[in-house]
Formats: sequence, C-alpha cells, structure tokens
Amino acid sequence: MNGVFAHWPNRITAVRFVGALLLFVVFALMGERGADERFDVFGLDWPMQGLIHACFWIFVVIAATDFLDGYLARKDGHVSAFGRIADPFVDKVLILGTLIFMIVMPWSRELIPAWLVVLILAREFLVTGIRGYVESVGKEFGADGFGKIKMIVQCCAVGGVMWIPAIDWSEGWLTFWTWLVRALVVGTLLTTIGSGLSYALRAPKVLAED
Repeated sequence: MNGVFAHWPNRITAVRFVGALLLFVVFALMGERGADERFDVFGLDWPMQGLIHACFWIFVVIAATDFLDGYLARKDGHVSAFGRIADPFVDKVLILGTLIFMIVMPWSRELIPAWLVVLILAREFLVTGIRGYVESVGKEFGADGFGKIKMIVQCCAVGGVMWIPAIDWSEGWLTFWTWLVRALVVGTLLTTIGSGLSYALRAPKVLAED
C-alpha cells in the first residue's frame, strides 16, 4: 500500500477516526433515553446499559491507540505531515464530539456542564490559531507536556462518565466513582485553562528566537 497509509501510524489514525464516527452513531441511536431504558433498533431489543458499556470500551480503545500511533511513528521514523495534522484532529473530534453528545444525554449531562464544553472549544480555537500563526512564519510549535496531560485527564473524565452508568454499582461504589469523576471533570477544567495559557505564553518566546 502506497501513499499516506503506507505505514502503520497513519493507518491506526484512520482507524481511530472511523471508530470515533462509530461511537457517535451509537450515541445518536441512543437519543435521550435513560441508562435504565430499553429500545428497539433494527428489530432487536437493546438495553441502554449494555450499549453504554460498549461505548465505554470503544472510547477506551480509540483513546489508548493514540499513544500507539505516536510511539510507532517516532520509533520507526515515520513522522509525517499527515500524522502531524490528522492525529491531533482525531483527538479533538473524539473528545469534543463525545462531550457534545454527553451534555444532552440524561445519563451523563449532570456530570458534564455545557459551559465546560464551550471552554474546551474556545481553548482549541485559541491554540489552533496561535499554532497556525507561529508555524506560518517558519517556527516549530508542537504540543507541550501540559497539553498531553490535558488530553490524558480529559480522556479519564469522559471515560469515567460512561463507566458509572455502564454497571450496576452498590451505593458505596456509586458514591466513590461519582466523586472521582467529578474530580476528573475539575481536573479537565484546570488543565484546559492551564494548557491554553501555556501555549499563549510560549508563543512570544518562540517567535523571538533567532
């Protein structure tokens, strides 16, 4: 196979994108049903809890393989322009798309406030604009450590929101997981703001370099 998909890192990125679209299709089929409801689709009776459980694992696999394609690209020297653009694009589609669905679904919207999603979107627009300008003048402006931490915390928070309704927990465990996920959502808020400021403060320094 020739072209951009000649190497595994780009193939994995493409599969991750397809997986994200599959996840969104399942979310769309769920609609605004509660986690304890059932519904008919394609002539089959589906329990919502089972679908949420499946969505959790689909999300985990897509998020985890983000580290795999990056590792393979660096290990085998297959870092490409396609990968530099497509990999962060898929990350943003996965996280933001899932969050947008979650702010309207009854089993998740209590844990994901709409204003947080707006803040994350604003941060992404800001960083994309800064990176585009800096690189347009010939400077390198890749992701920093703070941005990677932000992505990890976001993935844990989003996965946690799906993890809670996917299983019938006892009261004690439900309380524990709920508080943990709320802490991860707060962590998402802090790392989103922090990473955005980090990029904004780093840009003038990069532009001032010879």
